[in-house]
Amino acid sequence: MFVSPAIRTCLPPIVWKIFVTKIKIKELGHIVLYVRDLEQSTNFYSDVLGWKKLPRQPGMPAQAFSSGRTHHELLLIEVGDQAADKVDYLQLGLYHFGLKIGDTDEELKTAIEQLQKKGVTITGTANHHVTHSVYIADPDGNQIELYIDVAGVNWHEDESLILQPTRKLDLG
Repeated sequence: MFVSPAIRTCLPPIVWKIFVTKIKIKELGHIVLYVRDLEQSTNFYSDVLGWKKLPRQPGMPAQAFSSGRTHHELLLIEVGDQAADKVDYLQLGLYHFGLKIGDTDEELKTAIEQLQKKGVTITGTANHHVTHSVYIADPDGNQIELYIDVAGVNWHEDESLILQPTRKLDLG
């Protein structure tokens, strides 16, 4: 609700709070990444990760992808060689983004085999109690978590499970 600044200054704080509402996030909609080489990054996200490419706009140095859940979940925008390198592992900003790839450890094992066949370096694995995860990097160094939700773990009833200490992943 819009309240003009003139009216807001006349209202006592308790009355003003009645007008203030919180935004409720429904879901993460999409991610936009700047990339050096659009063709190389497009090939990675489509050929390695299997994301469906959407039609490109002529003359626009960008590529969108969708799994079909929404209009697009990923947009790559080419910025070329003038882009600054990622400085370090511990820098402000995006650390990684996670992509759910299935519901079973077998699906995660298959993904790991496919990544290895395509020469993708696996930078880590983890048992996060609620997910089993493998970590990789795209051609520009953006960290990606590929994960499955662990069957039978009900974090809705026990949210403390979400931030339990990470354990070594055993897909035995």
